[in-house]
Amino acid sequence: MVFEGLSEKLQQTMKKLRGAGRVTEKDVKAMMREIKLALLEADVNFKVVKQFIESVSERAVGTDVLESLTPGQQVVKIVHEELISLMGSVPAKITFSSKPPTVYMMVGLQGAGKTTFTGKLASYLRKEGKKPLMTACDVYRPAAIQQLQVLGKQLDIPVFAMGDKQSPVDIAKAAIKHASLNQNDVVLIDTAGRLHIDDDLMNELENIKNAVGPQEILLVVDSMTGQDAVNVAKSFNEKLSIDGIILTKLDGDTRGGAALSTKAVTGKPIKFIGIGEKLNELEVFYPDRMASRILGMGDVLSLIEKAQQSFDEKKAIELEKKMRTMQFTLDDFLEQMQQLKKMGPLNQIMGMIPGMDNKMLKDMDVDEKKMAHTEAIIQSMTKKERVNPSILNASRRKRIAAGSGTSIQEINQLLKQFEQLKKMMKTMTSMGKKGRKSLGKFGLPF
Repeated sequence: MVFEGLSEKLQQTMKKLRGAGRVTEKDVKAMMREIKLALLEADVNFKVVKQFIESVSERAVGTDVLESLTPGQQVVKIVHEELISLMGSVPAKITFSSKPPTVYMMVGLQGAGKTTFTGKLASYLRKEGKKPLMTACDVYRPAAIQQLQVLGKQLDIPVFAMGDKQSPVDIAKAAIKHASLNQNDVVLIDTAGRLHIDDDLMNELENIKNAVGPQEILLVVDSMTGQDAVNVAKSFNEKLSIDGIILTKLDGDTRGGAALSTKAVTGKPIKFIGIGEKLNELEVFYPDRMASRILGMGDVLSLIEKAQQSFDEKKAIELEKKMRTMQFTLDDFLEQMQQLKKMGPLNQIMGMIPGMDNKMLKDMDVDEKKMAHTEAIIQSMTKKERVNPSILNASRRKRIAAGSGTSIQEINQLLKQFEQLKKMMKTMTSMGKKGRKSLGKFGLPF
């Protein structure tokens, strides 16, 4: 889970405050020490931690807080607001040139995920109605050009390449001409990286910048490197004056140091976060939503957006009708599972539900393998068996177990779960129209 360690410690500290009927200045100072320690352990920049603690303390020990009816909750509210402020207050969306094509230049160290992000951003922009062109300007790393071309094929997005013998500046200039001739209104330039920052790297990037005048220079950093990511961001910003930061591999970052420090140290906003390897796993960075996730307050807006992207409205209406008329089959059960999987890893989805703290997520058995087994079992059944599971006698169950590579016990568990869901649907449909509506939207089998 994103920022697991930091989130767990802060949530524990906040719980102590929330339940307190009366809070003194001494209590606030004790809490600030715990928060300070949690942030430092999360590899947040020391100066950032110092400023954050000072800001929270100054607001939290005021009389309007300490003498209020719910001082504990007031302090939690202040910590939440200061976390939002630390990460940028409002989402910073990418900008577009008034005269196409809009040029974005991806920069960063080798291994940060620039090429993959280029593909993700191209896919995101196409959904926004743009016609992107990806440009291979990394002429040094073996197979870098080929990697971008493979991504282009997967996404069905064109890639401009001139091999590894031309200079990156010439390739970038030629790509913009090509885009103008082919009505591509966005050009994404995937530049070369190095294992560390050096003069050759910076000179080359400055030359590309001067030659093409990008609308935005986007710095891609690996969030799992913590404090190093912050130092990299600072160096690139000083040399190139970047326009935004992209944090990749955030799903593997249990600390959170990069996300909580880069904006404060560079003054440049985090624009996107990468939360998985799949090409659709890219999110616009919302400081308020991330602060809520860290403090266990959930992220309902992101959850709704993911659901809207993943669930077909027409199918949802059909499902609601089937539930109402009790015609819900194992095929429908399977389809709901597959749509749920499109939303992303289950532990991330669960983490967006308000009140779902880290301890609860750890205790819950969110097993992706179980879902795969369920799919295999249903797909091993005949059409008749999926529509009417009551015909599944011992020999049929034995055949399905062999065909799906599962056990008869797992088949029995699935059928029991399916029957329980049908009973729940029967109960909810008896609640009338309101109950049916909510079931059609959220009656998901997992």
